[in-house]
Amino acid sequence: MQSPNLTSFSVLVAVIAAATAFGWWRRRHDGRLRAVRDRRPAAAGPGGTAAAGDAATLATLGVRPGAVTLVQFSAPVCAPCRAARRVLDDVAGRLDGVTLLEVGVDEHLDAARALEVWRTPTVLVVDATGRVVRRAAGVPDRDELLGTLAPLAARARG
Repeated sequence: MQSPNLTSFSVLVAVIAAATAFGWWRRRHDGRLRAVRDRRPAAAGPGGTAAAGDAATLATLGVRPGAVTLVQFSAPVCAPCRAARRVLDDVAGRLDGVTLLEVGVDEHLDAARALEVWRTPTVLVVDATGRVVRRAAGVPDRDELLGTLAPLAARARG
């Protein structure tokens, strides 16, 4: 039988290892833009398909077809939201045809749930057809965002 001190030490080491692994994983994935796959029709909104439901929800938030839109879901007490806003302001200012829309989750909780926003900041990249094509939870990387938006903005203008 192990002594209580050895057992406590083993538990402590296991907890520290788990926390370190989670922190590494979170840092690696936080703010990364990821492609959005079409959701199953079971998650469909009022239009009959998930994409139509997303488009209707985005329209109620102020997203207009014909422009590439960055939609940032944020909260008043969210410090990373302010950092994300600075990045998005900079990126939207560099590219013609890209608009920025900030949405408060506390005022639009139903829309956040419909669009599967579970933390703030969450950034949605909406193409000119009104479809969410990429999303990031956390502060997005400026260069990755510019690389994603440049071709979308060029298509929207052309």
